[in-house]
Amino acid sequence: MESLSKRIAAARAAVAGAGSLDEWERLRVSLLGKSGLLTAALKELGTLPAGQRQQRGAELNVLKAELSAALEARRAQLEQDAALARLARETVDVSLPGRGAMPGSLHPVMQAMERICAIFERMGYRREQGPEIEDDWHNFEALNFPPHHPARAMHDTFYFENGELLRTHTSPVQLRAMRGRTPPLRIIAPGRVYRSDSDQTHSPMFHQVEGLMVAEGVSFADLKGTLEAFVTAFFGRRFEMRFRPSYFPFTEPSAEVDIRWTDAAGKERWLEVLGCGMVHPVVLENGGIDPERYTGFAFGLGVERFTMLRHGVDDLRAFFENDVRFLAQFG
Repeated sequence: MESLSKRIAAARAAVAGAGSLDEWERLRVSLLGKSGLLTAALKELGTLPAGQRQQRGAELNVLKAELSAALEARRAQLEQDAALARLARETVDVSLPGRGAMPGSLHPVMQAMERICAIFERMGYRREQGPEIEDDWHNFEALNFPPHHPARAMHDTFYFENGELLRTHTSPVQLRAMRGRTPPLRIIAPGRVYRSDSDQTHSPMFHQVEGLMVAEGVSFADLKGTLEAFVTAFFGRRFEMRFRPSYFPFTEPSAEVDIRWTDAAGKERWLEVLGCGMVHPVVLENGGIDPERYTGFAFGLGVERFTMLRHGVDDLRAFFENDVRFLAQFG
């Protein structure tokens, strides 16, 4: 026991002088581990006579308690020293010049949407919003889509199990804006829309701005003048434009709008930019407006397409990859 006490005293001195947590851990294992000094002494109690066993066990328990306390105190001191050393290393000199944070900006698609909306708001149009999860009536039926129109198919539209769907255009907002209001009406409906399509020029989620004007005596000439003024304002220059006859269930007559575009190679060609037409009488009725008294026009455009044209980007996917090097060009 005298020899053990001397070894324990030497161990306590070693613990007090431990210079790191790794060294502390090695000492703990050598003393209190499964094969440690004190553990071995406790195992030898069984070899002693019964009279000595109780006394020696009590003495060893006292040594173990003292050694554990010394180990715990040294561990706490080493952890505190390590924390202070880390704080000293990581101290920030607030008097140094700042590193310069990169300023953020709106995404180029959002910039284009704001530009589009601002142009129409200067013409007297008001922004309207609607739900992105729609029912079939607002998205298709009330807009005069026939029952077997391809747009209703599963491969074009994202449906939910309850029959609702992710809106495929912002035209339902026009219906909601018409109901309960008396013309004249001038509204634009910007927002996200969803279609099952993805390639270089299409995305499953994209942005549209649709417009609607309803009043007495509104004509196709009013529609043409409005869109010519918008295209000129958005691009900052005039284009030769043409209105090609087309078909949309919710307008009649309908037209695709093309502009005479000069590509990067200097070659001129006609480029489709949006669709439009006079609001179908059925749609006016479903919106609670008398088609015998009022007429209206509607138009819709893809914001990403206008963004690509304005900035000369030829791959839509670049806008959604979130490469900061690409997006920083539009700040």
